[in-house]
Amino acid sequence: MSDVQIDRIDTASLAGPADYIALLKPRVMSLVVFTALVGMVMAPGGIHPVVGFAALLCIAVGAGASGALNMWYDADIDRLMLRTQKRPIPAGRITESEALAFGLTLAAFSVGCLTVLVNPVAGGLLAFTIFFYVVVYSMWLKRWTPQNIVIGGAAGAFPPVVAWASVTGSVSLESIVLFLIIFMWTPPHFWALALFKSDDYKRAGIPMLPVVAGLAETRRQILIYSVLLAPIGVLPALLGFASLAYGGAAAVLGAVFVGMAVRVYRMADNDTAMVPAKRLFAFSIFYLFMLFAMLLTERLAMLAGLSW
Repeated sequence: MSDVQIDRIDTASLAGPADYIALLKPRVMSLVVFTALVGMVMAPGGIHPVVGFAALLCIAVGAGASGALNMWYDADIDRLMLRTQKRPIPAGRITESEALAFGLTLAAFSVGCLTVLVNPVAGGLLAFTIFFYVVVYSMWLKRWTPQNIVIGGAAGAFPPVVAWASVTGSVSLESIVLFLIIFMWTPPHFWALALFKSDDYKRAGIPMLPVVAGLAETRRQILIYSVLLAPIGVLPALLGFASLAYGGAAAVLGAVFVGMAVRVYRMADNDTAMVPAKRLFAFSIFYLFMLFAMLLTERLAMLAGLSW
């Protein structure tokens, strides 16, 4: 047996359950499951609890498959970036071939089960979501264009649409609005992170906006997308599938978001601390959670016969 083969066996033997869980990107998966749950609960007609649980599980597994395949493909750049060097593959605990097999198995399982147990429309949408994230975003956009996050953000916006289709077998205006909220939220969220992680992306040769267009242009784009996001967050109330209370709260949260984006826009180029960018990044997570939490709470209250 060659030294290379021995090294591969030793590397594979280091992998534990925690490493495979890490491949699934559990933090991203939790957001996917939450937004999917909101889409499922808001969809008209209802769904049997067992079928609904199966649908959410398939969506979660599909998201995990996307994460594993993304880590497989990005293993080379993950070794160069400080924030990703401890992931299972660059750390040497899981081989690239193991991650590829793991991701493909989960992808096939999730799409197949959702198609058979729920409906073909939902299964097809989940398959497209995985394809979009792995092939369109990870393999193409991420390394090719600074608009990678803008276009690639669609992958993260699909879960509530998939969940909606799990209930109704179709896509509607309401599900598209949920998609748009996440889609427009993604650029300012990730560009805020990219501002204070730009050296990492530069080291890995990833054409993120701060690396290609500079910090000033990135701050301007964050402000533009934040201004566009704020009214979209209010759309559920304007279109009548959320209450005025939701609309008021969403408007306030959107105003705060824009205000924080203005502070980011006014940052100096030599500001190495980048506190406004870090605060916007943290608030953006809170913002998205609150919008979907309010939609979920209102829908559950309505189903329980309560009124606001």
